[in-house]
Amino acid sequence: MALTTKKSARLPVVAAVAAPFERDLDACFERIERHVRAARARGAELVVFPESTLGGYVLEPRAGEVRLPEPPPALRLDGPEVTRLAELAGPTLLCVGLTEDAPGGPYSTGICVSGDGVLGIQRKVHVPPAEAFCYRPGEGFAAFDTPFGRIGMLLCYDKLFPEAARALALDGAETIVAPAAWPVCRKGAARLVARDVQTRQFSLVDRARAVENQVVWVAANQTGSFGGLRFLGQAKVVDPRGRVLAQTRTREGLAVASIDPVTAVRDARARLCHLEARRSEAYGAGAEALSGLASAPTGYSYN
Repeated sequence: MALTTKKSARLPVVAAVAAPFERDLDACFERIERHVRAARARGAELVVFPESTLGGYVLEPRAGEVRLPEPPPALRLDGPEVTRLAELAGPTLLCVGLTEDAPGGPYSTGICVSGDGVLGIQRKVHVPPAEAFCYRPGEGFAAFDTPFGRIGMLLCYDKLFPEAARALALDGAETIVAPAAWPVCRKGAARLVARDVQTRQFSLVDRARAVENQVVWVAANQTGSFGGLRFLGQAKVVDPRGRVLAQTRTREGLAVASIDPVTAVRDARARLCHLEARRSEAYGAGAEALSGLASAPTGYSYN
């Protein structure tokens, strides 16, 4: 936990959700509201939900089923579902994943809302093969300002690409939220979720990205079974030094931690700032590509 100059000062609180979400939107909203109430009761000002919270993830066939995967329902950002979400949020910041109906889409999208409306949006840029039939990729990454500080979002597979998190850090993000619908291995899954290779990689990447960029990292994920997939949970809050402040396991739950992102980032970078120590001239073509990521237009804010 980050230190503050006044020990009596109350630190901001963030919560990450691990939970199952399916097609019934009313049931999705009931589960969202339940977790928001529980997080607020613990002081949370920011609550991060998984990818595909509204309407569930791609429904893949179970073993032995002969059918095509079913894409999630696509929702408009100016539609009644997002309005309802903002009303539910009130004074709390909610980061929620959904399938966005928009020109050139649909997209797997994360939105950040409060009672004031949509504060920021991020479309998934890296679309894995299992989703290529139903999602189009977004085109860039950008952070946005909120009452909790400057936030960036990455959707699921995006976090496996270090350039994505670095682009957000370079754009001033103090907190990176990572909503996911991340399953255990589709083939050869371990009997215990905690021992699955995907579980190990999921959590390893969470800590590595926090340390590389010296940011607060908030990971949310789906849980339970949905069609042929079994999700691994593991929601967590990681500080800029890579310490896991709070974490769920495989089942539904909340990871709640107290941390001031501005102070935590400042303290972590006080002695050695990784962003300032970068030698961009040594990275060749990759440096130019990364500088473009930080300013590309598709990850945009509604400020």
